[in-house]
Amino acid sequence: MKIAMIGTGYVGLVSGVCFSDFGHDVVCVDKDPDKIEKLERGEVPIFEPGLETLLEKNVEAGRLSFTGDLAQAVRGAEAVFIAVGTPTRRGDGHADLGYVMAAAEEIARAASEYVVIVTKSTVPVGTNRQVKQAVKKANPDLDFDVASNPEFLREGAAIEDFMKPDRVVVGVQTDRAAEVMAEIYRPLYLREFPIMTTDLESAEMIKYAANAFLATKITFINEIAALCERTGADVKQVARGMGLDGRIGNKFLHAGPGYGGSCFPKDTRALARTGQEHGVPLHITESVIAVNEQVKRRMTDKLLDLCGGSFNGKTVGVLGVTFKPNTDDMREAPSLSIVPALVGGGAKVRVCDPQGRREGENLLPGVNWMDDPYKCAHKADLLVILTEWNEFRALDLKRIARKMATARLADLRNIYTARDAKRAGFLAYESIGRAGYIAPDADEAETG
Repeated sequence: MKIAMIGTGYVGLVSGVCFSDFGHDVVCVDKDPDKIEKLERGEVPIFEPGLETLLEKNVEAGRLSFTGDLAQAVRGAEAVFIAVGTPTRRGDGHADLGYVMAAAEEIARAASEYVVIVTKSTVPVGTNRQVKQAVKKANPDLDFDVASNPEFLREGAAIEDFMKPDRVVVGVQTDRAAEVMAEIYRPLYLREFPIMTTDLESAEMIKYAANAFLATKITFINEIAALCERTGADVKQVARGMGLDGRIGNKFLHAGPGYGGSCFPKDTRALARTGQEHGVPLHITESVIAVNEQVKRRMTDKLLDLCGGSFNGKTVGVLGVTFKPNTDDMREAPSLSIVPALVGGGAKVRVCDPQGRREGENLLPGVNWMDDPYKCAHKADLLVILTEWNEFRALDLKRIARKMATARLADLRNIYTARDAKRAGFLAYESIGRAGYIAPDADEAETG
């Protein structure tokens, strides 16, 4: 089957490459000529484990190609996927559908025979009906259907998620469109992965409801963590006890510095806005958004306490700035709130992240980038773990403590324990929702 994928961002590129690996003939389209040139050279513009190898394999097999010519890609395609950005619109928090509608109109003008136009981008309920109207207006004679096929890819594990999904959701209006979508996902049908076919509105809502619920789990455990710190409970034990209940599950119950990334922040805002527009305020979702911002601010307060009430003149090492490990994505990362607070408070900030520098150099001005966590800690007054990269899970804490000017550790991902830190010689340790400590002489002590 011939497929055109409009947009080579994270969703579009991963989806296009994986569809080609299913055996389909896929053309990926992007308006950025530099990006197309890089892709044609086999250079992947995002970091996603395994993607470069899979892309190269399918290009060599002749199933995957890239172009800036949308009309050429759409011509003869049986399905055209829209996978363009839907950023938060300034002023009202709604998803900006400008790129989606522009793509739909271009597809309409380029297509000349029956095609299923599939929205892969995350869009508010009712968008696919708007897409249908836009296509009809641009090309009244076109024979087409629209479909909603939201993505559920985790950055850092996207290929596994695509090839072995928890579920595939397809929203359609006609049997003909359903048959086309079934053929596209035939390899998954054959392996009996759950594929749910529903109406357009339900498919659109499933995506937003799922992300809002996951964001709620994260925010809930972060609030519980704050209470644990006041009461002496250990949030890791609390989360484990909760997660053993099959009705709750253990995923997304890891306390930390707040959620970020390309999905949860904008999707919760868009869902809350949709609720307001329909006269059904989503109070839980609105609270999740507000509490998540409070969590990020609370992290800065923790660091300030560890630094004796002032960042001025302190040297701070930060390990990890991407919103999660195994990605280079900085969108809405907690580091974008915490690091500027450090710099703004007068700290000299060093940063180490395996993949974050490419985006981080522009987003985090005024910091020094290091390629090694031990260099990051050298003569520092505070070391902060912000992203739980594997490289930071088995650090030689004794070596780090010896290198620091004053051995203070803010473990905002609960990788280590207070016991680990004390044994290593740290004078102060703080984590999330667990007991920490600050030695009486921590502000004056020098460890070399």
